[in-house]
Amino acid sequence: MRRQPLPWLLGPAFVAAVAYVDPGNVAANLTAGAQYGYLLVWVLVAANAMAVLVQYLSAKVGLVTGSSLPELLGDRLPRVRRLAYWVQAELVAAATDLAEVIGGAIALHILFGIPLLAGGVIIGVVSMLLLALQSHRGPRVFEFVVTGLLVIVTVGFVTGLFFGSVSWSEAAAGIVPRFEGPETVLLAASMLGATVMPHAIYAHSSLARDRHGHAVPTTALPRLLKATRWDVVLSLLVAGSVNIAMLLLAAGNLAGVPGTDTIEGAHAAITAALGPVIGITFGIGLLASGLASTAVGSYAGAAIMGGLLHLRIPVYTRRLVTLIPALIIIAAGVDPTWALVLSQVLLSLGIPFALVPLVRLSSNRTVMGAFVNKTVLTVIAWVVVALIVALNLALIALTVTGQG
Repeated sequence: MRRQPLPWLLGPAFVAAVAYVDPGNVAANLTAGAQYGYLLVWVLVAANAMAVLVQYLSAKVGLVTGSSLPELLGDRLPRVRRLAYWVQAELVAAATDLAEVIGGAIALHILFGIPLLAGGVIIGVVSMLLLALQSHRGPRVFEFVVTGLLVIVTVGFVTGLFFGSVSWSEAAAGIVPRFEGPETVLLAASMLGATVMPHAIYAHSSLARDRHGHAVPTTALPRLLKATRWDVVLSLLVAGSVNIAMLLLAAGNLAGVPGTDTIEGAHAAITAALGPVIGITFGIGLLASGLASTAVGSYAGAAIMGGLLHLRIPVYTRRLVTLIPALIIIAAGVDPTWALVLSQVLLSLGIPFALVPLVRLSSNRTVMGAFVNKTVLTVIAWVVVALIVALNLALIALTVTGQG
């Protein structure tokens, strides 16, 4: 394998990181900041730390084995379990698509007054064009375009922080873990689902494999894994900073302002408090977020279907099929921001189904050979899984008892 400079090896994690700043994050983070101030800053800090570990393990599995996580599962699960697993993974992918299409449609409505349904169609069409880059121009071009959109997202969501009011002492206090009632548990689960995303776990193993090859020489793996660690840390440092910036912006400038429980209301409040330029910048960031994340989500869905069902359909066909449910929900008049938050809760429930197999496979010497997880890393990974499952169980209990 030809030796390449370290910066040239970066990229797959930045594509996966787009999933961590999608419109679902916007809805969950703005809602958390506007309603509860700085209380849930710790959720984003913890979730981002977990995401670094999770995404590294996913990329590591793809590089070492030359197979994506869905492919490894598809080869090991019996038919009935494989189909059941595929159903839950597809539900997660559908929830992801819902958040991304609705978020992009809201951005077009904010910026240009385009009706939500028409905006959803536009987002779907543009995402097909982005997927064409990946299909016809290769992973590197796709990475450049998606990373460029990530830069726009970062500028769009972070700029307001420099013009708004933030209590940094309260933000620091928000790092201490705590809840205030069952509603904050539900919202924390939504934020977790928006941060550690199942489809990003599935996709990253495929992205790393597609970028570096199906059969990486063993001698090249140590250097690629080192580059992957840098890739993951840098990309999620960006994504995590954007998420925290959104929450701080809402906590410092939207608390107590009527109507901030919707993205449109939050945008109006941001515009009123910080001026139209910041409002437009926010809208552009939301649009870039919707466009980039819906392309990455479709890529993940194709990887899931191909790996678990051994069935490959044109990515454009899949994009069209998964676009329809989101358009139906928009046409039905469901409150878009609430739909976004609920989609993130569904994603949170799907996380263990991606995490448990990932940790088991990456800790299996038969699968990973000399690159199997060290004992300390395995223990930390299982602790992360336990924490996420515990929060999900609390979410289910609150939902069943009607307190969520």
